[in-house]
Amino acid sequence: MEVDIDELDSAYRLLAGSVIPRPIAWVSTRGEDGENLAPYSFFNVVSVAPPVVMFAPVGVGEDLKDTPRNVLDTEEFVVNVVTMDLVEAMNATSATVEKSEFEHADLERAEGVRVDVPRVAEAKVAFECELYNFVEIGRSSMVLGEIVYAHVAEDATTGGKVDVTKLDAVGRLSGSYYASTRDRFSMERPP
Repeated sequence: MEVDIDELDSAYRLLAGSVIPRPIAWVSTRGEDGENLAPYSFFNVVSVAPPVVMFAPVGVGEDLKDTPRNVLDTEEFVVNVVTMDLVEAMNATSATVEKSEFEHADLERAEGVRVDVPRVAEAKVAFECELYNFVEIGRSSMVLGEIVYAHVAEDATTGGKVDVTKLDAVGRLSGSYYASTRDRFSMERPP
């Protein structure tokens, strides 16, 4: 199949089905309407000095959902890393609900150390972030956050460092498909 991108029915389907697996930012925020917790699969690391991550929700201007609106209002958020033990709860928080997604998914909150935003207490890794930049791109927004504090569970580490063989992270594929990091392999990079 060869298609001019301008003639494609759904650029989303092409991108979401081809750029896989995508890590999931399970973003918690606090705003005027209370707490919010929602998953975003357009997520990644942007910089290590300063440490900056990004997630990109659909919507701009008046069409912003709770998460990006809360980030703009408070300039704070937490990115919780989704692991296999939390995947069902993460999926539950993607629903539109009238109460806190923490309550809806029966998740325990842990208050932030450097930000006034709760994190998912059960998350093996969580990054407390302050807003670094907010960029509107077409019909989506890119939220960049500088990590100001990190929470890492001891059982996800070896020798004081995150151990990828112990952190069973989950990635988004397309549609209702996800991938875990259980099937791992190693290869040496060439010099």
